[in-house]
Amino acid sequence: MAKLILIDGSSYLYRAFHALPPLTNAYGEPTGALFGVVNMLRATLKAQPDYLAFVSDAPGPTFRDAMYDQYKANRPPMPDDLRVQVEPMLAIVGALGFPILRVPGVEADDVIGTLVVQAQALGIEVLVSTGDKDMAQLVSPHVTLINTMSNTVMDDASVMEKFGVRPNQIIDFLALTGDTVDNVPGVPKCGPKTAAKWLAEYGTLDSLIANADKVGGKIGESLRDALPRLPLSRDLVTIKTDVPLEFGPTELALRDADVQQLRELYTRYEFKAALRDLDNAAPGEAVAVRDQASPEPVAPENQPPNALPQDEALSAPGEYELVTTPELFAIWLQQLHNAELIAFDTETTSIDAMRADIVGISLAVEPGKACYIPLGHDYPGVPPQLGRDDVLRALKPIFEDATRPKLGQHAKYDINILSNYGIVVQGIQHDSMLESYVWNATATRHDMDSLARKYLGYETIKYEQVAGKGARQISFSQVDLDTACRYAAEDADITLRLHLALWPKLESVPALRKVYQDIEIPLVPVLAKMEQRGVLIDGDELRRQSQQLGKRMLELQLQSYGLAGHEFNLDSPKQLQAVLFDELGLQAKLKTPTGQPSTNEEALEAIADTHELPRLILDYRSLAKLRSTYTDKLSGIVNPRTGRVHTSYHQGSVATGRISSSEPNLQNIPVRTEEGRRIRQAFIAPPGWLVMAADYSQIELRIMAHLSGDEGLLRAFHEGGDVHRATAAEVFGVPPEEISTNQRRAAKAINFGLMYGMSAFGLARQLGVDRGEASDYMGRYFSRYPGVRAFMDATREQAHRDGYVQTIFGRRLYLENLNSRNQGLRQGAERAAVNAPMQGSAADIIKRAMIAVADWLKQRDDAHMLMQVHDELVFEVRSDAVDTVRAAVVERMSGAAELAVPLLVDVGVGANWDEAH
Repeated sequence: MAKLILIDGSSYLYRAFHALPPLTNAYGEPTGALFGVVNMLRATLKAQPDYLAFVSDAPGPTFRDAMYDQYKANRPPMPDDLRVQVEPMLAIVGALGFPILRVPGVEADDVIGTLVVQAQALGIEVLVSTGDKDMAQLVSPHVTLINTMSNTVMDDASVMEKFGVRPNQIIDFLALTGDTVDNVPGVPKCGPKTAAKWLAEYGTLDSLIANADKVGGKIGESLRDALPRLPLSRDLVTIKTDVPLEFGPTELALRDADVQQLRELYTRYEFKAALRDLDNAAPGEAVAVRDQASPEPVAPENQPPNALPQDEALSAPGEYELVTTPELFAIWLQQLHNAELIAFDTETTSIDAMRADIVGISLAVEPGKACYIPLGHDYPGVPPQLGRDDVLRALKPIFEDATRPKLGQHAKYDINILSNYGIVVQGIQHDSMLESYVWNATATRHDMDSLARKYLGYETIKYEQVAGKGARQISFSQVDLDTACRYAAEDADITLRLHLALWPKLESVPALRKVYQDIEIPLVPVLAKMEQRGVLIDGDELRRQSQQLGKRMLELQLQSYGLAGHEFNLDSPKQLQAVLFDELGLQAKLKTPTGQPSTNEEALEAIADTHELPRLILDYRSLAKLRSTYTDKLSGIVNPRTGRVHTSYHQGSVATGRISSSEPNLQNIPVRTEEGRRIRQAFIAPPGWLVMAADYSQIELRIMAHLSGDEGLLRAFHEGGDVHRATAAEVFGVPPEEISTNQRRAAKAINFGLMYGMSAFGLARQLGVDRGEASDYMGRYFSRYPGVRAFMDATREQAHRDGYVQTIFGRRLYLENLNSRNQGLRQGAERAAVNAPMQGSAADIIKRAMIAVADWLKQRDDAHMLMQVHDELVFEVRSDAVDTVRAAVVERMSGAAELAVPLLVDVGVGANWDEAH
């Protein structure tokens, strides 16, 4: 199993600072914390993980600061001796080749939590290198905490031993005890032992709250007094696991070390042991070397792909104007009327566009010159500003004029902000984030700071430089106008400069230019409109499902007690170990890192056919996850203004071109179990309307048939029958009508597994057969479908030659690790090379379909496109328009690509999303 190590850099920096003596180098620079972190990093490299990352807090406020203005209010500012070690630390981390993750608006814990969830979904084992107790809530069968400095490991059993509660109770535990460092209010006088006792008795914080009147004594009074604060405390200590990221776990590979820079840094900070390791290593082995970086498309006139723009104006300081008078505003209005391209950006009160208020607008029409129009700054003594309504009224005709080309950086957010004020932005011709994403999705993150550094050699002003950070950070509306102007106007200016640097690159590769102009840019307003519309949620239905899940979980508990012969805690790995392996005598197939019999999902699956109890435990855990992740939480993200849930769609986050979503993550709503599918019943239509779901049928397999040109696969689709049955007939050599259920299941596993590079070992595990039998199945498959094997071999060869693979429409995916010395990484890259043309082409097709459908819907008010989930589009349709809309949607989805096989669409209609399937 692949392994991912996530290093909690913020935690280690503080811990090293306080744990080690105040060391200094010959220049008098403090080096103690730096020394501790560097030693920890060197130890991590020796573990040779498949993937790893160094995660640190980004400067600026987080969503918790908005949630509770006293969050971390008691935390003192970072000591000066520690602050000066941050930049050298990041320099060394980068020189070692670690991917560095710093995501604004959230904490390092939230980035780690999100990657943990994503890695688990991919079957990747995770080690979180941290000393933070809050991280214990992430521990699971495949997630372990390791404190490299103290050389301690924490798994399920260790969490129970240390805290007296299960990992899935840690959030409630922390909410009760509170946190004086982060200023999280808990229950006064409630220590760890009391919290553990309460949770052992009542199970959850909600149950404890419901029974608070039963808790006696002074501590009971403290509990009842704290009841109004406990939900907030729980929210503050809950690690966010759905942060929208522009990368996934498998993109976090170690990069080539910059040995020269390391030598300079180690020498300056006098890290002699690290220098000896560097100097004594054989050439190419000084540190754990990453594979070559993703190559990029060839730039015009043989210019090196990463060369900075030749025009020095694109990296020079800018000249910015603060617009606070009607006269100056009139001058800028005239410039906008005369401009060939308008770059714009908004400053707001929230990263949630559907809940944010506008604070100001910045504009640029030529590189190096921009303005900022403040509209909502409200600090004491603020100079007069132009009236918000007057400014927006004057700008509205310009923003809504489709003939005036406009440019943004992640423009969808600004479109949504302006929609809150009745402005329907049209004429979005460019988006610098998407220019970078299409040019090379894996070369860098696509936020403005990263792009400016990579493509302009320009260091932007950071938010914390103008608003402060931590407990002392202020709202942007509190930033003085001159400072706000320098920061905000730069955003519009840099957006324009990035476009001038990136657009020539795209123009030099016609296929990429076409993907950008025909797919990504037209999709921006489509996604914006979907986000604005949102979807209705039935809160009562979710509450009913939570109750039903709780009842079923209780039934499984009772059945488990019967099988064990006594009661025990199903959530306790230690107790479960005792029941399964000591009392029942089952043979453990897997061990924990500490050598104990494992009770994680993989371990229970391995012994599920030897006794009934492991299967009951797996079912219980599945239901518990559904309840905690979905039925108990979805109602809490309903927008109070609209009464709907407004997910955020992300175009620039998945390398293959797929759209992802967050708050909620629609891609992860489970559909394989009855209980999981039932969650979709809570996604409803208003009275007089219905939900319509249109889903591509086996689209990636059809794309495989198209790309490979295999005669047998093409014939199976053209005949219109069951392609998996047809494949089974070919593989097993029997007539289709005689194919058994197990044979069809095996054929389906092969059909889809091959696209994801499944090995004979993986197929054997999925089918429950030995590896030899699985290998025989695959051999027969390739003998019957030789075109598939030829395509896969040719794709691998092309990937090694060019460094990238392409979709049907010309989108490129650049692949690291193709020439890795690490066999696992190299094979993973080759599997990605085979799959990416299918997955990427499917992404392009559904995007083209969305654009075509949205264009048809523009003149109608009887249907709205609400959601895009994998290969499915979901609509809200007025009852009397269902037949018309269904026919139009099928026509446009089927016509989104011309393949060598039919592109079929299945459509369902119902009162809710589940009924529509």
